[in-house]
Amino acid sequence: MSQLTIFYDGRCALCTHEMKSLKELDRNNRITFANIFANDFSKNYASINVEDANKVLHGMKDTGELIYGLDVTCLAWTLVGKGKWVAPLRWPIIKQIADVAYIFFARNREQLSRFIMRSSMDTKCDLKSDL
Repeated sequence: MSQLTIFYDGRCALCTHEMKSLKELDRNNRITFANIFANDFSKNYASINVEDANKVLHGMKDTGELIYGLDVTCLAWTLVGKGKWVAPLRWPIIKQIADVAYIFFARNREQLSRFIMRSSMDTKCDLKSDL
């Protein structure tokens, strides 16, 4: 059973790349991946506002609790056994700085994604990805 559902921007190359990386590491199927721009998204996740989820990464724990931003990222990487690499992002003081940096990233992810991903992969996102 999935312990976390991640609502991600399937149009963002960097976001999609991270989700594919997580999926490869998720050998116990603890994470469900939901592209907020998939045709059936609103039908399947009526409680998630796409406009809000497009501004800040949303996640839903198996308890139904919604979490946001780096809390989603840190939980996801922890569930796939890589939590030690992201744990410092939730430490006091660092958490505050990391959250501000995340908001900057989220607001500018399209431009940053094109810049970062240009050298490592095609910048087009496949909305019909196999996530």
